[in-house]
Amino acid sequence: MMDFKSAIAELIVGALRAAFDAEPLTAAEIAAALEVPPDTAMGDYAFPCFRLSKALRKSPMMISDALAGSVSADYLSKVESVKGYLNFFVDRATYAEKVLAAARSESYGSDNSGAGKTVVLDYSSINIAKRFHIGHLSTTMIGNSLYRLHKFFGYNAVGVNHLGDWGTQFGKMIAAYKRWGDHDAVVAGGVDEMVKLYVRFNTEAKENPALNDEGRAWFKKIEDGDEEALEIFNWFKSVTLKDAERVYDMLGVKFDSYAGESFYNDKMQPIVDSLREKGLLKEDQGAQIVDLEPYGMPPALILRSDGATLYITRDLAAAKYRKDTYDFDKCLYVVAYQQDLHFKQLFKVLELMGYDWAKNCEHVAFGMVSYEGQTLSTREGRIVYLEDLLNTSIEKARAIIDVKSPDLENKDEVAKQVGVGAVVFFALYNNRIKDIDFYWDRALNFDGETGPYVMYTHARCCSVLAKAGACDAAPDFAALSDPMAQDVVRLIGQFPEVAKNALNRSEPSMITRFSVDLAQAYNKFYYENKIMVDEPGVRAARLLLTRVTRDLLARSLDLIGVAAPERM
Repeated sequence: MMDFKSAIAELIVGALRAAFDAEPLTAAEIAAALEVPPDTAMGDYAFPCFRLSKALRKSPMMISDALAGSVSADYLSKVESVKGYLNFFVDRATYAEKVLAAARSESYGSDNSGAGKTVVLDYSSINIAKRFHIGHLSTTMIGNSLYRLHKFFGYNAVGVNHLGDWGTQFGKMIAAYKRWGDHDAVVAGGVDEMVKLYVRFNTEAKENPALNDEGRAWFKKIEDGDEEALEIFNWFKSVTLKDAERVYDMLGVKFDSYAGESFYNDKMQPIVDSLREKGLLKEDQGAQIVDLEPYGMPPALILRSDGATLYITRDLAAAKYRKDTYDFDKCLYVVAYQQDLHFKQLFKVLELMGYDWAKNCEHVAFGMVSYEGQTLSTREGRIVYLEDLLNTSIEKARAIIDVKSPDLENKDEVAKQVGVGAVVFFALYNNRIKDIDFYWDRALNFDGETGPYVMYTHARCCSVLAKAGACDAAPDFAALSDPMAQDVVRLIGQFPEVAKNALNRSEPSMITRFSVDLAQAYNKFYYENKIMVDEPGVRAARLLLTRVTRDLLARSLDLIGVAAPERM
């Protein structure tokens, strides 16, 4: 696509030389300063001349007035000076032709800047022997979207599910299974049966505290590599993952590694030894710490007084392993904002250990999830399991489809796409750091800023194109000069910048919101412009705009992990 910003910047540099015999800013600096006005009546691009006042010793108004008369190009319909701003109006037909020509490429939006680079993404991180609940929705879907975004930009992406599979609770689970468990019952009941055993253990341990010693003893066996303990422990993991796999399949999420906490059990001692050799470990009341007070943080506790390791010890080992194994250029941790301090400590300790790649580690924080106005609490029984949520959403979507599209083929498949997509879209719609309150009437609304609305618009584009059939006429791009068509073209032209910002800021909501904006703009165009007109060139242009919109909606939805049904 023609880079209008760069082209206009070069024009401004030439105008500065002509009008003032000066070049106070480079073309790149001017291009970076060019703005896109909120209203197209103010132009397609605007340059604030305030930045030139000091260097040229003239008022912004005088500068913009002088430059306006020195700038012209065949792709510009008008250049005007307004209150110190130099406003550029691109010829509408030229703009539509250039944007749509570029947007027809399958790689449109990607500059392939990740080619030859590797990113490791740590997300989802479910707990063994616990069901997958709604609290894991954000980390799973933000991570999945960032995985897709990085792949889109050419990165070698490595998705890691850092399983929560270590701790005394697993010794208690084995103790409970040995006392009251049944193999066939666990196979049939899956995680639910394991949770029952764990609850029973904790209930009976209140009356018989000696059970806790039994649990600790079994965990010690796991640590020591006892054959029976490891066999049961690994079986519990496989049952949990089989249970979780159903949910991941529904969400379309996959991982390249399931290396969890237990994987690093034999990889922590070298980290502890290294910290000690570098003089970073200090003893504090019997515990081993890294003092971070000089950096405005509390100490990082590496070993407890009894020699037990902690989360940060494992995360240090995991970071080192990931760098050694994948030689990553970036390592992203998609974890809730409550862990901000933990990751600041982790990255600082890595830096103090002399690992310059610590600067390439990033904590991608996100907010809390509540449900229908209530915070989630396992203790108080307010927990929503993700599989149940998705199945309910699919059922609700099916009921809506039965009413709105009773003759639709493959209703079950579309209901699944819409139901799951509605949940994912809702989770990724707002800035990731904001808390989410999940409401059914909002998520499944076909008319609001929702997944079903965007999916329906994609289906509408598919329907228009299917009815139109082949169209061999050359597009008359002047037919796309009206404000409604230009709003669609303008958004299409912004997609590469939106996608790059979403990547750089680790912010999938930028893609989600873009898809809503594009869907809304296209629907306004659709209602204001008849597409199947008699003039072949006009019809061809409007069909091309529809085709590009369809493809870009599908691409946007795919980048956030949502399906794009062709019929709804």
